[in-house]
Amino acid sequence: MDKYLNQILTGDCVELMRGLPDASVDAVFADAPYNLQLGAKTLYRPEDQTAARAVRDAWDAFDSPAAYDEFTRQWMTECRRVLKPGGAMWVIGSYHNIFRLGAMMQDLGFWILNDIVWVKTNPMPNFRGTRFTNAHETLIWATPTKTGKYTFNYETMKKLNGGKQMRSDWDINICLGDERIKGADGKSLHNTQKPLDLLRRVILSSTKPGDIILDPFMGSGTTAAAARELGRNFIGLEREESYVAAARERVARVTPIDLSGIEVAAPKREEIRVAFSELIDAGALYVGQTLVSPRGERVMITRDGQLTHSLHGKASIHVMAAKMQRSVSFNGWDYWSAERRDGTLVPIDELRKYVREIKRDMKKAA
Repeated sequence: MDKYLNQILTGDCVELMRGLPDASVDAVFADAPYNLQLGAKTLYRPEDQTAARAVRDAWDAFDSPAAYDEFTRQWMTECRRVLKPGGAMWVIGSYHNIFRLGAMMQDLGFWILNDIVWVKTNPMPNFRGTRFTNAHETLIWATPTKTGKYTFNYETMKKLNGGKQMRSDWDINICLGDERIKGADGKSLHNTQKPLDLLRRVILSSTKPGDIILDPFMGSGTTAAAARELGRNFIGLEREESYVAAARERVARVTPIDLSGIEVAAPKREEIRVAFSELIDAGALYVGQTLVSPRGERVMITRDGQLTHSLHGKASIHVMAAKMQRSVSFNGWDYWSAERRDGTLVPIDELRKYVREIKRDMKKAA
């Protein structure tokens, strides 16, 4: 295992996985080729007629659906062999391939736990205007066997979601800007690079610190970067040398983060719970009121108890605070202050304490 652990290796993933012992990894994240088969026609953005880059790489091309299925069977079989009985198997795909991947997983004996819809909050448009804008991808989460005792960090996910059960639709931006790994020509190195926030959520939901995560299609290194950041081990396999070099350089720059405020081992015993919407119901806040961050960022309260911002869209107090901080998670109660009509500010956590006292008095009276 020393040859593999925390390494990104160059070569065919099936051949490399055959060198791994049975039941030796805790999780797999597989962003396999999608077999898009887009052809040679160039698409142009209507606003400025610049060419839109599409996936036409050789590694994504297969002679037939049968050839793609056989390739899928080979790498999935090895993944199932090296996964521990309670390990997490994650695959991601688009409408081109996710149904074939799901069927193959079931044929090979995987037990599907969830399908997750990654909703792209800033998707690429449909330039021809001939179809709906493709604004999501699908992830499948499974275990190698139905009886496997898998890891699900429910409380951590609940905390990341502002104290509510996390749903199976995840609103996450596509990978753009500084997060994009660039090649020597200054252009995006990998066409299907996934956002770090997506891998962070996958890893935090279904693995423990110190676990080993295998990515048989490492690409530009997102899985390895997220694993290192979150205190997990990784094994990366990739056949394209240019991707391997970039991924190794990327991972070397990653600094692990403090997880003490993020990961929750067990349910916390808290005081009387107060939802943000209850502050509105109690008259402590009102729809349309402005909340202000310590750095002066301003958001507005919407009718459904969310916050809205011109750049970050609509989100809960916690998710919006995390977006402002470019963080995995953040406690919105500690971040926002309400702007009163006279211009003064009051921390919303103080308002929460006021509403909590009202609820406590009502409980006693009952």
